[in-house]
Amino acid sequence: MSKKQNQDEFYAKLKEQLEDTSSWPSEYLYKFIVKTSNQKIAEVEAIFDNSGAVIKTKESSNGKYTSLSINLIMESPEHVIAKYLEVTEKVDDIISL
Repeated sequence: MSKKQNQDEFYAKLKEQLEDTSSWPSEYLYKFIVKTSNQKIAEVEAIFDNSGAVIKTKESSNGKYTSLSINLIMESPEHVIAKYLEVTEKVDDIISL
């Protein structure tokens, strides 16, 4: 199975879960991990700029990685997935949780 196929299946399942568990618009918590770099963190923050997002960062104990928790109101499961795709497209080597 290709990476694209796996990604499509993952997002289809996520969309279904979001539809089943939330009423929309709803608050959503994104979690990402990047190698600790001011540039990487700024790239992620820029994607959520002017959206009303609350962004918290936390460095790993060894300082090698930084987690970003981003909380904001989203209109629909489709909007949640579109934002995930935007982040993974614009920021190299990011891990989405």
